[in-house]
Amino acid sequence: MHSRFIVNVPDEELESIQRVCFQIEQAHWFYEDFVREENPRLPSLSLKHFSLMLFRHCPLLHHWADDHEHAFARFMEYKTRVPVCGAIILNHNLTKILLVRGWKSSASWGFPKGKINKDEPEIACAVREVYEEIGFDTSPYIRQNEYVERTMSEQHIRLYIIAGIPESTEFSTKTRKEIGVILLTIFGLQHFSAASSTNIDGSPKKLKFYLVTSFVSALRRWVCR
Repeated sequence: MHSRFIVNVPDEELESIQRVCFQIEQAHWFYEDFVREENPRLPSLSLKHFSLMLFRHCPLLHHWADDHEHAFARFMEYKTRVPVCGAIILNHNLTKILLVRGWKSSASWGFPKGKINKDEPEIACAVREVYEEIGFDTSPYIRQNEYVERTMSEQHIRLYIIAGIPESTEFSTKTRKEIGVILLTIFGLQHFSAASSTNIDGSPKKLKFYLVTSFVSALRRWVCR
């Protein structure tokens, strides 16, 4: 596996521990999603444990093995600061909004989005990530200057506002074990309370909307313009 994700990548991807760990993260996803699926006897591994194993067994990474704890901590700190781009998708009359929930039923709800790649334009990142998460190409609808943005826990988040999408549109994630539910729901602040027991997908559990509520005020201002 280290041949696929470490040995054969461009040299610039191995210049810093942050870039190396992004490659290791890709390898970890591949291991969990494909390798273990073909061989269920293999154990599920945390990213931290998986990275330590690669540091120890891949010659190109040996020099980081003794400092694994610090290297992994630096990566996780860096990862949470990588800018994120995505989209807020609304129907024609601006009464419904598209949300996604993570793979596990306990995951939070949010907007389709993801981390920007090196040297990638923000709008291109948004188009790519939205397509990966909900299978919908926003490129014909997205506008350069129509967005809301916030910084949360030192991470900059930009969400492009895309209105007028038919409710009959079919959405289907292109990811594996990343998106559990895609839902077009009523746009109202009361629906996104973190303490709300309102069931918008039939689930009896309380729903988590803290990744949504931070953008509701700015979105309401955009709608009222």
